[in-house]
Amino acid sequence: MDQRAERYAETAEILKVLAHPVRLCIVNGLIENGECNVTYMQSCLGAPQSTVSQHLQKLKAAGIVEGRRSGLEIYYSITNEKVISLMKALFQ
Repeated sequence: MDQRAERYAETAEILKVLAHPVRLCIVNGLIENGECNVTYMQSCLGAPQSTVSQHLQKLKAAGIVEGRRSGLEIYYSITNEKVISLMKALFQ
């Protein structure tokens, strides 16, 4: 696969992961607020902790977010600049 095709495949995978309202909300919230923990996201989304955690795992597996442990809490942030640019283009 040439570089261009590889880039398209990579971008398509990112778009597939983002193609869910809860994940879009999580990513947009992290861009706006910086680091957040699951408890904060849960209260903003009005979703159960297990649901938020499942969506975060998909975002983490795709390389979109990363977690930083602080005691018992894990604080998540966006790690992919391409995703930040994409989200800003979608929701300006």
